Amino acid sequence: MSQITDPAPVGAFPRLDWVDDALIPALRAAVEALPAAERLVARYHRGWCEADGTPRPVVTGGGKAVRPALTLLSAAAVGASPSAAVPGAVAVELVHDFTLLHDDVIDGDELRRHRPAAWSLFGTPAAVLTGDALLVAALRALTDASAGRATAVQELVGALLELVEGQSRDVAFEQTYDVSVADYLAMATGKTGALIGCACALGGVLGGAEPDRVAGLREFGRRLGVAFQCADDVLGIWGRSARSGKPVGADLAARKKSLPVVAALAAPGAAAGRLRDLYRAPGPLGEDGIALARRLVEEAGGRQAAEEEAHRQWAAALRALARARPTADAYRQLHDIAWAMTHRES
Repeated sequence: MSQITDPAPVGAFPRLDWVDDALIPALRAAVEALPAAERLVARYHRGWCEADGTPRPVVTGGGKAVRPALTLLSAAAVGASPSAAVPGAVAVELVHDFTLLHDDVIDGDELRRHRPAAWSLFGTPAAVLTGDALLVAALRALTDASAGRATAVQELVGALLELVEGQSRDVAFEQTYDVSVADYLAMATGKTGALIGCACALGGVLGGAEPDRVAGLREFGRRLGVAFQCADDVLGIWGRSARSGKPVGADLAARKKSLPVVAALAAPGAAAGRLRDLYRAPGPLGEDGIALARRLVEEAGGRQAAEEEAHRQWAAALRALARARPTADAYRQLHDIAWAMTHRES
């Protein structure tokens, strides 16, 4: 079980319809309990309705339910019924939506999942307040757990504190040029790794697992989250907007310190030097500037460095998962999800 091997040829993201079946009724109940104004924004953000409240067909499966899937599978991994972890799955999904709503406001991103971002339609105050409401709903969801409620709340609160610190680091990076790879990894651990680690740990906690098994699940999720962020940074520069739902190159246009950029800026050579000059130049980057930055990042080795770091973190995640002593079937499913999250097509 501890041996790390690549799976058979990769196809689509593992189907997660079974997760939707377990999650959606409880998630809808949590959203419907919000005040009317925030409920509309939350339902729009999730793709359940149009901006005027007109219902939309709900698309299930795919990778959208990945965090709840990790929670439910982590409960199964320690021998519990996944149903015991549904409150945790709802909580992490609500927190994830909270972070996305606030991220779009902070970054000024106008697209989310191929649609106008909530703030661009409803306004910044409505998006921020909806995020706040979802955070409260997430904590309330954990009160529905049949056992382990206090420990689960502590787990989520700890992850939230790390998440805020990670987001703060990410914003601060925009105002400084000297960001190291170590700085980036600390940021990614908080911004992305903390919540995914919490998702896995909550499955163990609500499944009644011993602390050492919960710790293995938590570390699996944290490492997986960092690997996912590294891979996502690569897609943000060399991916396709048709897959991401956001314009490719937006991070470069904003001069964000994603991992390929951080690694490239720290590299020796002419390409890295030109990239440093480009990142320090005043004014926005147009299409030509984005294309030049993309080429310089790759020439300076930024893409290769990010891809290699993603693989290192993925391998560390699987080693941590083995320490949780998961059941064989849950290990296989968690392995497949981890692979799909970190080896998406560019």
